[in-house]
Amino acid sequence: MAPSLAQAYRRRWWIAVTAIMENLLFSAVLLGWASLLIMLKKEGFYSHLCIENETIGTNRTVELGSRWQSCVEQDEMLNLGFTIGSFFLSAATLPLGILMDRFGPRPIRLIGSSCFAASCAMIAAAANDPEVLSVLIFFAVSFNGFGGICLTFTSLTLPNMFGNIRSTILSLMIGSYASSAVTFPGIKLIYDLGVSFRLLMWVWTGMACIVFLNCFLNWPGESFPAPEDIRYTIKIRINVVVTEDRMSGDRYITNVPIMEDTVGAKPPESEHRDSQSTAKAAVPICHSVCSPIFLWSVLAMAITQLRLIFFMGAMNKMLEFLVTHGDPNSSEELRKEAEEQVAFYSFIFGTTQLLCLLTCPWIGYIMDWRMKECEEENLNISTIKSHSEPPKRDRKIQKLSNAIRAFIFTNLLLVMFGVISLIDNLPIQVLSFVLHTIVRGFIHSCCGGLYAAVYPANHFGTLTGFQSTISAAFALLQQPLFILMVGYLNGDPYWINIGLLIFSLAGFLLPCYLFYHRRSLMREKEYLNMFAASQSEKEYDDLIQ
Repeated sequence: MAPSLAQAYRRRWWIAVTAIMENLLFSAVLLGWASLLIMLKKEGFYSHLCIENETIGTNRTVELGSRWQSCVEQDEMLNLGFTIGSFFLSAATLPLGILMDRFGPRPIRLIGSSCFAASCAMIAAAANDPEVLSVLIFFAVSFNGFGGICLTFTSLTLPNMFGNIRSTILSLMIGSYASSAVTFPGIKLIYDLGVSFRLLMWVWTGMACIVFLNCFLNWPGESFPAPEDIRYTIKIRINVVVTEDRMSGDRYITNVPIMEDTVGAKPPESEHRDSQSTAKAAVPICHSVCSPIFLWSVLAMAITQLRLIFFMGAMNKMLEFLVTHGDPNSSEELRKEAEEQVAFYSFIFGTTQLLCLLTCPWIGYIMDWRMKECEEENLNISTIKSHSEPPKRDRKIQKLSNAIRAFIFTNLLLVMFGVISLIDNLPIQVLSFVLHTIVRGFIHSCCGGLYAAVYPANHFGTLTGFQSTISAAFALLQQPLFILMVGYLNGDPYWINIGLLIFSLAGFLLPCYLFYHRRSLMREKEYLNMFAASQSEKEYDDLIQ
């Protein structure tokens, strides 16, 4: 039996903390692909391609500490698996958004945890006989990506339970999602200590079952309402405390108010305050989808997604090129050094993912900046201002101003990341790892905060789904780019990185449009204020007469 919304509201901190931990361990773990790739190669996934095609070329190596061969054909096939998994990790948000708006987060989260457990079980089963069962890796990464995004997506509505700190909690959720790329590097660290790969996968399967149980016991059957929903109430209970003075015998009665947060039905007297929000919720979804803000945000997200996904998929080959510089006749010592450096820097990249938990709340702070100083959106213009109170900020304009700052800052970091990735120096790439991690967390927080600020709450899931699906389809270009890099360019990523850097400059078009849209809103507000002032003067003159 699912708990009621009031019970879930009382447990909201437990649900939030466990959701952050579950996101960290089970959501976008596929983004730690660099470490998983090393383990899959050592376990022999698709190594038979190197034996079957050994007469075609000489670009063959033996993985360090493994009896299995490694080759370009194997890299291309495994990278195809990453492409498919990362596509499901983003593209599934469209049907999930529609279903979550319809049925709430509970059934989706239950299905997601089940899919994640199945993916780990399939990887463990395939590791028993990789020459025959390597094809299961495609099903496993698909289930992994789908299950992970189910857990992530359902946690994005949970911050609605936290009122004025909604953007900050949302940033923590997105930060834990982005930081989940540290999970595979952590598993690889245990794997390098001699623990069986199959045992690790079976243990992870059992942990995913615990996520299923936690959702079954604590998540409500209905959607989390937005902070504007008046179902959030505060009950005040008066406790009467009687004290007696033993010396004089006098008795004193004290009333102690106790405040309790709860969730209940809307009171009838509040219905007239919701007329504007009801009208806003009645806006057709096609109007939101076709709006310029959403279309520009899709463009910015698609560009950023392709840039980040390509780096994650091709990172090991990029690092290897920085050591060998594409020499096909490199010595055995240089190849061994390249493998060691790739393993070392892949681990560093994985550990830097934890920075998302520290950096994402900062973008949430930017999105929430000065929101407490703003006037309520649903108040009537003629009543929100008085001669004795100073004028307050307009909430909608302030939200747009915060979004402009957030997107400009994120795009600047993305350009810096693109410039640093062009430098032919291995240690300095650690800085590109840090910027990659920050941008990946920031861009999701920016888009989520923008949609929550501009569009009706019941459109959030569908809009996020549309944006993620289009971005995922665009990110499929990383597979032909990877084949181009390891084939025609002989592993040199320089010209691809140049093209992606130029392409990423288009991300500044979104904050430019937001700046234009904000100016239009400011003119409209100024006109409404002048009209309200003239009406007040007219009423005052009528009273005098």
